[in-house]
Amino acid sequence: MREELQVGFVGNPNCGKTTLFNAYTGANLKVANWPGVTVEKKEGAFKYHDHKFKLVDLPGIYSLTSYTMEERLTREYILDSNVDVIVNVVDASSLERNLYLTLQLIELGKPIILALNMMDIVEERGMEIDLHRLPEMLGVPVIPVSARKKTGLDILMHTVSHHKDKGFDHNLEHHHANLSIKEIRHKHQHHNEYPVVYSDEIEDKIDEVSELLHSKYGNVNNLRWHAIKILELDQGILEKYPLKLTGVVDHSYESEIINQKYDFIEEIIEEVLVNKSKKSEATDRIDGILTHRYLGLPIFLGIMALIFLLTFQIGDFLKGGFEVALDAFSVTTLNFLVKINASDFVTSLIVDGIIAGVGGILTFLPNIFILFLALAYLEDSGYMARVAYVMDGIMGKLGLSGRAFIPMLLGFGCTVPAIMASRSLENMQDRRKTILVTPFMSCSARLPIYVLFSEMFFEDMAVVAAFSMYLIGIVVAIIVAYVMKDRKELNAGNTLLIELPEYKSPNVRTILIYAWEKVKEYLTKAGTTIFAASVVIWFVLNFGPSGMVSDMSQSFGAIIGKAIAPVLAPAGLGLWQIVVALISGVAAKEVVVSSFSVLFEINNITSPDGMTSLMGILGQYGFGALNAYSLMVFSLLYIPCVATIGVIQREMRSIKWTVFTVVFQLGVALLMSTLIYQIGSLFL
Repeated sequence: MREELQVGFVGNPNCGKTTLFNAYTGANLKVANWPGVTVEKKEGAFKYHDHKFKLVDLPGIYSLTSYTMEERLTREYILDSNVDVIVNVVDASSLERNLYLTLQLIELGKPIILALNMMDIVEERGMEIDLHRLPEMLGVPVIPVSARKKTGLDILMHTVSHHKDKGFDHNLEHHHANLSIKEIRHKHQHHNEYPVVYSDEIEDKIDEVSELLHSKYGNVNNLRWHAIKILELDQGILEKYPLKLTGVVDHSYESEIINQKYDFIEEIIEEVLVNKSKKSEATDRIDGILTHRYLGLPIFLGIMALIFLLTFQIGDFLKGGFEVALDAFSVTTLNFLVKINASDFVTSLIVDGIIAGVGGILTFLPNIFILFLALAYLEDSGYMARVAYVMDGIMGKLGLSGRAFIPMLLGFGCTVPAIMASRSLENMQDRRKTILVTPFMSCSARLPIYVLFSEMFFEDMAVVAAFSMYLIGIVVAIIVAYVMKDRKELNAGNTLLIELPEYKSPNVRTILIYAWEKVKEYLTKAGTTIFAASVVIWFVLNFGPSGMVSDMSQSFGAIIGKAIAPVLAPAGLGLWQIVVALISGVAAKEVVVSSFSVLFEINNITSPDGMTSLMGILGQYGFGALNAYSLMVFSLLYIPCVATIGVIQREMRSIKWTVFTVVFQLGVALLMSTLIYQIGSLFL
């Protein structure tokens, strides 16, 4: 036995694979990108009894067909590396969806163990899995585990250590009620040899291609798998093993092979999954409404509108306590600084710069928490997958896969992971267009801007005004994708293939953990990026060519703002203070609000008194509701934050494309806000 066993963890996204990996490795792991690409892999050391393991957490994939970067890299790793055992982590609550990848892995002929994760969810749904019948049909060990509860971990590694030299079990037990031995015309009894057996036509083709491969290249590892891939006209395999296929393979058999795999999956599900039918019927009834051809999109928009109503109503109720606490903290700090005879410089920096800037952002914490709580609820219930399905038709008309809407959905939370999620797209052209339009989705960082200005200028219609930003973001993204598409891409078959999971009651703990993680990110940003930006803004506004100034209009900030203000004047944003606030928002969009607090010297800008003061000051410059709406639209569409710009550069590996993206989005923002202001001025 080798001194160290190499174990690859493979599974669908969100199957609990990484949680299981972390349960073994703990802190003994390292994260690195694959050579030359931005897809991450994790490696960790683990010891079980006398065995040493090197665990590798591979990117989440749905298949081994090398369309996406993750699929390609995972396949190359499994084929070319010295992996001893593959642990296929499967979400037991979505067994039907996960088994397609399982069947592909089994066909590789390498030692594989099925780790059935999330068995607790199966029990919650009143279903059971026959753990004796499943390994009989698949020919591989099946181990129930719980990554979250850390159960079954020892038995899984025990199985790994004893299974490293085995492929699948040839003692397969299949039932084929409609297929007698006499009806099988194929020369081999493959039902006794392989878990997945195809039609006689395809099996004959597999034998022919296998013979061609063997005669030209000798003993090819995983001969059957390579033959199947050649039947699918897989470009990667054809380049590695070029063959003359004239008279043998006259077309791609990929669709037939996929369909027959799913036929076998249906057979497995019928035999091993008990009490599934009732749950499936309920899911089908709900989907009949939520994914309806005409009702699906309006229902989605209605749900998002309800989320924003809750975000405002509940968030604003809780925000009052934060405002009182901030005001008390500001007064206490000011009194303390006066008491210790702190200089005016230090007092102004701390009270007017740091507390006013960072504190003003923290008051929006309840709104942010409610928003992420609602989004986590939708995700955990299984609804978000339906949204991508509903949008598939629209995305197809734009020359994009419905899969492209998944990163766009993530953009409602944060643009950085949304841009990274574009890796799941099949080609660079799709990735480039998706990355270009995803920042138009309104991320949570923009929410404080909407809340502040919609409540100041639109009162009872504040929810409508804020929600319209999300609609405008979607519409602009769709228009841009349509304008930039290649006409050949129209209806070019970029269809989304997605297995819709059954609905489930969201797990309260999972939702709270997700929301808390987002709150921690928000607090971290407030303590770092926003803190630094607030300090920088204070310095820029309190120092000028002559040194420290008492009049901000003589500061460096005013000089910069006044130089750029004429460009934004047609959009109703010609005040130098607004220009400075928008520039500061490039650090983080929340900083726009904190900058207004510093610029207009209002300590608690989100309180009723603070908003009244700001509204009065802006009113003196003729800044009204139309200007405010134009500002919200500009904040929605203009240059993404520094973190997003950085991840665009990493994903695209092109400074030229990154610069183009920034300039393009700035141009779109200026165009849209100008149109809104100029057209609105004709009627108001």
